[in-house]
Amino acid sequence: MKTDFKFSNLCGTVYRKGNVVFTPDGNSIISPVGNRVTVFDLVNNKSETLPFENKRDIRRLALSPNGNLLLSVDELGQTLLVNFRKRTVLHYFNLKDKVRDIVFSPDGRYFAAALGRNVQVWHSPGYVREFAPFVLHRSYAAHYDDVTSVSWSPDSRFFVTAGKDMVAKVFSVDPIEGFVPATLTGHRHAVVSAWFARDMRAVYTVSADGAVCVRRFRLQGVDENLTFGEFPIVTSDNDGDEKPRTIWYTESRHYAQQSARVHSAAFNWATNLMVLGFTNGVFGIWEMPDFNLVHTLSISRKQINTIAINPTGEWLAFGAAKLGQLLVWEWQSETYVLKQQGHFYDMSCVAYSGDGQYVATGGDDAKLKVWNALSGFCFITFSEHTSSVTAVQFTKGSQVVLSASLDGTVRAYDLVRYRNFRVFTSPTPVQFTSLAVDPSGEIVCAGCQDSFEIYVWSMQTGKLLDVLSGHEGPISALAFRPDGLSLASSSWDKSVRFWDVFDRTKVVERMEHSHEVLALAYRPDGKELCASTIDGQIHFWDVAKAAPAGSIEGRRDIAGGRSATDRQTAENSSAGKSFTSLCYSADGTAVLGGGNSKYVCLYDRRSRILLRKFQVSQNQSLDGVQHKLNSRNMTEAGPRDLIDSDGIDSDSEKHVDRSLPGVRSGDKSNRVLKPEVRTRDVKFAPTGRQWAAASTEGLLIYSLDETLVFDPFELDADVTPDSIRDLVRTGDYLRALVNALRLNEQHVIRSVYESVPPKDVALLARAFPAVYVERLLKFIAHAMESSQLLELHLKWVSELLTTHGGFVKTRSVALQPVLRMLQRNVVRLHQDIGSVCDKNYYSLGYLLRQSKHVPEAQEGTDGDVDMHQVFADFSDDGE
Repeated sequence: MKTDFKFSNLCGTVYRKGNVVFTPDGNSIISPVGNRVTVFDLVNNKSETLPFENKRDIRRLALSPNGNLLLSVDELGQTLLVNFRKRTVLHYFNLKDKVRDIVFSPDGRYFAAALGRNVQVWHSPGYVREFAPFVLHRSYAAHYDDVTSVSWSPDSRFFVTAGKDMVAKVFSVDPIEGFVPATLTGHRHAVVSAWFARDMRAVYTVSADGAVCVRRFRLQGVDENLTFGEFPIVTSDNDGDEKPRTIWYTESRHYAQQSARVHSAAFNWATNLMVLGFTNGVFGIWEMPDFNLVHTLSISRKQINTIAINPTGEWLAFGAAKLGQLLVWEWQSETYVLKQQGHFYDMSCVAYSGDGQYVATGGDDAKLKVWNALSGFCFITFSEHTSSVTAVQFTKGSQVVLSASLDGTVRAYDLVRYRNFRVFTSPTPVQFTSLAVDPSGEIVCAGCQDSFEIYVWSMQTGKLLDVLSGHEGPISALAFRPDGLSLASSSWDKSVRFWDVFDRTKVVERMEHSHEVLALAYRPDGKELCASTIDGQIHFWDVAKAAPAGSIEGRRDIAGGRSATDRQTAENSSAGKSFTSLCYSADGTAVLGGGNSKYVCLYDRRSRILLRKFQVSQNQSLDGVQHKLNSRNMTEAGPRDLIDSDGIDSDSEKHVDRSLPGVRSGDKSNRVLKPEVRTRDVKFAPTGRQWAAASTEGLLIYSLDETLVFDPFELDADVTPDSIRDLVRTGDYLRALVNALRLNEQHVIRSVYESVPPKDVALLARAFPAVYVERLLKFIAHAMESSQLLELHLKWVSELLTTHGGFVKTRSVALQPVLRMLQRNVVRLHQDIGSVCDKNYYSLGYLLRQSKHVPEAQEGTDGDVDMHQVFADFSDDGE
């Protein structure tokens, strides 16, 4: 089994904090997700998480106007310079202060960063040859309180800053004769943002109380307005040229009539639209400079933290940090382009569908979400539960997903009609913590943590069939054997039991452990079972003999870091040193385990050795990531990281006392606490090419990196790319394809595969060696994800499975991941083509009917219809 899994995507979380940025073409939006950056392609409906991490949560993002450079700044000012097109980190830099705003100039030669009360202007890397990538151009210190935003003029010669000291200031990048930095006053609250108009004849400022001011520039004593940046010269009596005095004045003042405060704002030069986001979740669009209201809408129950407008001004992006929402709104048609929201609290469980196309997640927010594994988008959310979802399971056909919850119900959802069609309950109120469905999908079992019983229901009728009693502690996990003959359950009573659900007369087998059992999993062939205990060990059992088959001591492997409040070191702490979730790989050769730690461990089943240890996060904003803590960060009030000293993460709502009468401790949820890094559930995809982990940061997906892997198979000295191309030229496709598979270079295999004529596929499949069938099917499964040669793919798959059906059947277990991958891609292509045909049903029918009336003169020599002539006739008829 290959173990070179690499981080590929982050689902389940779309926005945490910071600002969102549109790409220059306006088709994608960049969102900070914790210490990572996710790019949402709004046209192709895909999401991608960039393969780098900041040390802490990202505070600000800035993208250069040409889309080449991306600046990612974390909470402490540590900056990553990223080549956005190549997805690689070029340089690490520390701005040495907390950054509230950072933005590139329109010409891309500079970027300005707001650091506390100061503003620093830096040269953009790449425009001038210099030794250091970051060169400071000039530092500006003028505000008496923190700077909230920075905005550039269209000509990149000036920029305007807004601050908490209720003023906005205008600065120049370089000294300009006749220009004096201007201070724009008149607001009664902190200025949220300020911008230049596109013609530079006005500056717009907006404050937190909703006041919007339009500022104009003119000569003193003259009523005619000037374009800012043009300073006229007059001749004095002494024959010397001098600059007349210019002033800024407030032309008009407007108020956004909302009951809440302005928290975020954006302005677009192309449309002259100003968008304001309020703390009550309402946003408004106004046309400047007359401040005409265009549109208002409530899109969230919490405050809007960030607003972005694409270059054309058609799409508006909004981010709400408290709910984890990311919305893209097309204001002209009043429709959502993107509407995504992650789990409000931690993600607790994850499950793959049988074909690996969908991923279901349950969270502590009582919601069940289903994600598309290929695009990374959530397409349905079920919110019928009233308490935390603790377990999720798909049926074998992937048409039904079930969830168990602490509210005492197990619910079944139809993924065709998107509805909850079954609710399974117990006679007495209990809290379900585990779930299992038999392979046929007819029997549903759930274990509870208070009565220590297992409830069995019928899927068709929804009636309770049986209650399995015997455990003396909470049920921690349930799993049906792959053949469906028995049910395994683990409990805190230090035992694993095997139940025959269909024949209760049989004796319940019991496997004793030395400690409490936390998780269990069956091998795909059903001959082995593994269980993890609280002492950090993984025990393997032979199911047929009911005897132990070995164990793994994983306590040191899973041990995580030190929490900020721990009094013991990470080595001496007993917390987080056990596996709470286990899963076998698709071929059954490896075991994946995760727990309350920052690590996920991959073990070999036969040798019992550690193959890989994955660290799910490097984010130091999470608790338990670091092994050693700095004693200088410990104060009398507690750890310094838990104290919000500058108020960036605080707002007026946090300081409102909403505690109930008689509560003396107050609302503990208002404390600034760091979430703890942990992995609550891990699952391998049925295809075996990726696995998912439900962690604190969201759903982490790790996939095999097969782009640069050279893995030859029975290679000879005569097998070279040149010799393979010679075989293709001579028409010896069989030898060329076999040699390409032996060489195992993907571009060579693809060139040979695509050069095979479709009419020769049946003949080549009959003579194709059986030993290479698995490798060819695996290649076709990968090629179907990106190639459009649909007929060639389907012919190869059909002929190979028909000709070598006996070989595939004898190796069904080993080929199961490849076959599932093929099934997933074929189903996806069928759905895509079906939707296109449904949308163009009448057009296709019209073309087919018209082709029957084409005269014989339009037919070619082979009897085929000349479609060019047909379309020409259609156009003539239309005219």
